[in-house]
Amino acid sequence: MSRAVLSLGSNMGDRLGYLRLAVAGLADVLVAASPVYETKPWGVTDQPDFLNAVLVVESADLDEWGWLRRGQELERRAERRREQRWGPRTLDVDVVTVDGVRSDDPELLLPHPGTPSRATVLIPWLAIEPNAQLPGHGRVADLLDALPESERADVHLRADLTLH
Repeated sequence: MSRAVLSLGSNMGDRLGYLRLAVAGLADVLVAASPVYETKPWGVTDQPDFLNAVLVVESADLDEWGWLRRGQELERRAERRREQRWGPRTLDVDVVTVDGVRSDDPELLLPHPGTPSRATVLIPWLAIEPNAQLPGHGRVADLLDALPESERADVHLRADLTLH
């Protein structure tokens, strides 16, 4: 059994629609979906705000590469264009972690190296797994507590939006 944590983000077009596309595309393996959060852009800040969520998925048929390919297929369905690093996108699906797997392959770094410093991933993840651990880094709650308050404050729950 392979269990993964996936991070979703969208800041172009029908943002909620693209997140829902990802949830629908993973419905057969979906264990849990976080609430939707609105966040300030990271990296390139001159772009629209993001909607973000985290999913926990599980399958007997997929390994870490299978999760990556499923995410890439969902991005393709959302007509994602990779024109600028950290730039605007219809849909971003990141493999955050896969239980028991470490990878230093440049195409699939696991756990995802940006996770410890991204409130946009940590906050939604904690909403569905309060005791979550990021391999090699410890408790997700501790990672979030270590971030500056300004970064945590940029992540806003959108209780008016649902993923399904």
